[in-house]
Amino acid sequence: MSNKPQTLFDKVWDAHIVKQVADGPDVLFIDRHFIHEVTSPVAFLGLKNRNVDVMFPEKTFATADHNTPTINQHLPVADVLSANQLKALEENSAKYGISHWGLGNPKNGIVHVVGPENGITLPGMTIVCGDSHTSTHGAFGCIAFGIGTSEVEMVLASQCIMQPKPKKMRINVHGSMGKGVTPKDVVLYIISKLTAAGATGYFVEFAGPVFEEMSMEGRMTVCNMSIEMGARGGMIAPDETTFNYINGREKAPKGEAWVNSLAYWKTLKTDEGSVFDIEYNYEGADIEPMITYGTNPGMGMGISQRIPTAEGMESGKVSYEKSLSYMGFDEDQPMLGKKIDYVFIGSCTNGRIEDFRAFASIVKGRKKADNVTAWVVPGSHVVEQQIKDEGILDILIEAGFELRQPGCSACLAMNDDKIPVGKYAVSTSNRNFEGRQGPGARTLLASPLVAAAAAVTGIITDPRTLIG
Repeated sequence: MSNKPQTLFDKVWDAHIVKQVADGPDVLFIDRHFIHEVTSPVAFLGLKNRNVDVMFPEKTFATADHNTPTINQHLPVADVLSANQLKALEENSAKYGISHWGLGNPKNGIVHVVGPENGITLPGMTIVCGDSHTSTHGAFGCIAFGIGTSEVEMVLASQCIMQPKPKKMRINVHGSMGKGVTPKDVVLYIISKLTAAGATGYFVEFAGPVFEEMSMEGRMTVCNMSIEMGARGGMIAPDETTFNYINGREKAPKGEAWVNSLAYWKTLKTDEGSVFDIEYNYEGADIEPMITYGTNPGMGMGISQRIPTAEGMESGKVSYEKSLSYMGFDEDQPMLGKKIDYVFIGSCTNGRIEDFRAFASIVKGRKKADNVTAWVVPGSHVVEQQIKDEGILDILIEAGFELRQPGCSACLAMNDDKIPVGKYAVSTSNRNFEGRQGPGARTLLASPLVAAAAAVTGIITDPRTLIG
C-alpha cells in the first residue's frame, strides 16, 4: 500500500475498484442502489428479456416518489402513466425480492430523504440511483451519483458499474454563515461563482468551517446541489455530526459492528498534503441570502443585489438575454419587491425537518399572503410526523398554510403539482430550467427562509428583515 497522501474521494473510490480497464473506465462495486418508479421499469424489462436475475436484491431499495400525488394518496392514482409506473415498481420489487416502500407505506418518501433517515446511507459507500440528485448522499462521505436506465440495469444484474475516474476539486468556505444565511444560500453562492458548468468533470469535496458547522440536513442540501455546478457529485468528510446522526437508525450497524464501522469511518478524511486538480476558497461572510433570476442555477445573486447586466459578455449574451426574457426580468433590476404567485418548500434539496423548522420560524405569528399559493411538502412520512410532533403544523395552519403528503411534488412537474404558465414560484428545489416546474413556469430558487418571507409578504423579501 502506498504511503502517498490520499483525498477522501480517492480512498472511497479505490476501495471499490473491482477491475481497472487499461486506458478505460474502472469497474466499481456498488454498495447501495436506490430505485424509483420512473427510471427502473425499462431496466427491469432488460433483465427479463435477457433472463437475468438481480444479483444482490438486499442492496437495492425501492421507493415511489417522482410522479406520486401529494394529496389523497389513499385513492387510486388518476394519471394512467404514473399509475402504471407505480404498479411496475411494486411488481418488479416483489418479483426480485427488493425492499419496496410504495404509497401508503409509513417509510415512503423521496428516495434521497428516506435513504439517510433509515440508516441505509453510511460513510464510505458507493451509492447510485437513476436520479441526478443522488449526489445528496455524499454528505455522509460517500461517492454517490446518478445513473441512466441502462446503468440501472447493469447494477441490478452485476452490482457493478463502469465509470471513468473524475478529476478532483476541493471547495473551502472559511468563517461562518451570517444571519439569515442557510446551507442552500452557501451552495447557490458557490454555483453563482463557478457557473452551472464550472465543475464539469470533477468530483467535489466541500471543506472548511462553514461545512463542518452544518447539520447533516444542511450538508445534504449542499451535496444535493453539487451537480448543479456540473460536478459528477459532491462529498463532505464524516465527523461526529455524521456519526451522531446515523447512530441508532434502523439499518445502521449495531453493537460490535458499530464499533468496527466507526473505526473505519474515522479514517475517511483527506490526508494532509493531498493534491486536488483544482481548489477554490470562499468566505462565509461574503454570502447573503440568495435567489436566482434566470433559467439555470448559476444565475443567482444576493437578494439585496441587482440583476447583472450583459455588458462584457460575448458568446453567452444571446442566451443570457433569452433567459431574462423568459423570466420577464430586465438587466440591472432589483429582485426585492417583485410580486410572486407560488411558494414551494420541499424536494430532496429542502424537504427535511430542519427546512420546515426554518420555514416556520418566519411564518410564526404571521399570515400567508392572499396572492400566494403555497405547497408545503415533506420529504417523507417521517418528516411529516416530525412536523406534527414539533408543533410546526399548528404554526402553519394558524398562518393559513396546508401540509401536503410526501413526494417530489413541484420540483419537476411529473405529478399534479405544476406551476401555471407565466407564474412566479419561489422554490426550495434544485433546478430553475425553462418548464422545469411546469410549461412556462418561472422558477426562483431560494432557501426555506427566503421562501417563507415571500409566502407571508407576497413579494421577494429579505428574510433578515423578518428575523427577530
